[in-house]
Amino acid sequence: MTEGQTGRWRVSTWVLLVAILVAGFAIGASLRRHAGSTGTAGDPTAALTSDNGDPLAALEARTRGAPEDSGAWSALAGAYFETGRFDEAVAAYDAAVKLAPQQASLFSGRGEARVMASAHDPMPAAAAADFERAVTLDPKDPRARYFLAVKQDLTGDHQGAIDSWLALLADTPPGAAWEADLRRTITQAAKINHIAVAGQLAAVRQPAAQLPLPAPALPGPSAEDINRASALRPSEQRGMAEGMVARLEAKLKADPNNVDGWIMLIRSRMTLEQPDLARKALASAMAANPGQAAQLREQAAALGVR
Repeated sequence: MTEGQTGRWRVSTWVLLVAILVAGFAIGASLRRHAGSTGTAGDPTAALTSDNGDPLAALEARTRGAPEDSGAWSALAGAYFETGRFDEAVAAYDAAVKLAPQQASLFSGRGEARVMASAHDPMPAAAAADFERAVTLDPKDPRARYFLAVKQDLTGDHQGAIDSWLALLADTPPGAAWEADLRRTITQAAKINHIAVAGQLAAVRQPAAQLPLPAPALPGPSAEDINRASALRPSEQRGMAEGMVARLEAKLKADPNNVDGWIMLIRSRMTLEQPDLARKALASAMAANPGQAAQLREQAAALGVR
């Protein structure tokens, strides 16, 4: 990714950051849960314990006991991902991919982990290559398709990205966990880039009973934010992004146990090149969640916070 492309992500495209990550997480989490239920990957930790009752330790022991079991490595990768240990998730996926090189979900899972492990580049070349490999093996892989559309958006092909997301929405099973977040991402990207999508969205089946889309687990841009962003100059959009981060910070003061929210705040501060504020957020997060301090430190370190 060029410096100019990174700059566009930091400014105008930043307004979509939260929405894009929320939808990506929803797809990835759903796939990890499904894979875990089939015993091939994901998060089967509920059925595993170690001598000290630590499910993650049990998964690590499982890979030591069965190093040729791709499912064991994939399960460990999913567990590392869920606890914010993205570099370790990549390493576990490496082992799984070597053992099962024709399994598309392993490549898309590794690509997602690489995206999250990257402190500055929203679409590392290695992650993009993983997503490309995944759709070569399985053209319907939803995680890979979603993130390849993100890549299109980052490179300026906003119409192409929306078209790709719409195609993914059309193939999304009714009631899928990520459907509402995917619709929201399409709507927000379209508003920012002045692209009409109402007709296309209406052509795809609507959520049950035409209910309003539920709010994401992490606060994303509001409709007002999106409308304002489309009319602002890049310099003004940075100020708007900073305002969104400030609102996230205020919400975390009211709900300090939201670890995912703190990680998002730390990532956002680093995206805005505010390392001092990122370190302050880390200190506040650990003070509010001492039992998850190690996870917070590891994730912050992966984002470049020292």
